[in-house]
Amino acid sequence: MCDHSGETDLNYLIKNMQPILEDEELVFCSLSPARAKEYFVECQGYYLEREGITVIIGKHLADLNDLAYDLVFKRITLNVHSSLAAVGFLARITEVLAAQGFSVNVVSAYYHDHLYIQSDLAQAALDTLLLWRDKMSQED
Repeated sequence: MCDHSGETDLNYLIKNMQPILEDEELVFCSLSPARAKEYFVECQGYYLEREGITVIIGKHLADLNDLAYDLVFKRITLNVHSSLAAVGFLARITEVLAAQGFSVNVVSAYYHDHLYIQSDLAQAALDTLLLWRDKMSQED
């Protein structure tokens, strides 16, 4: 067993998160298992669903391969090592963003949480998170 479990303290996570907006535009595509295998190396992530395999890939790659998608996203990585057992962190994050009208798709990976926000709203979502984090940090 590895001892890299991450932080669980909610106040620590909020005050120490360093959200970073990635430049790449990303899309969610639903593919058959055979087709999805072609993109596993280049995808940001994938998830097996009853209807097919959802892959998160670069928009340029989807366009190049004529893959169907609905919306274009950018990724905000919260850049604090949160535990997969942390309680309330993502609830607070999504609550703050939802209050400002942002839709958020969340992927929690081993080290970090990643937020997928519509591309044209991503910078405003990042600004919202930074302002909220700074406000929370000053309340001590």
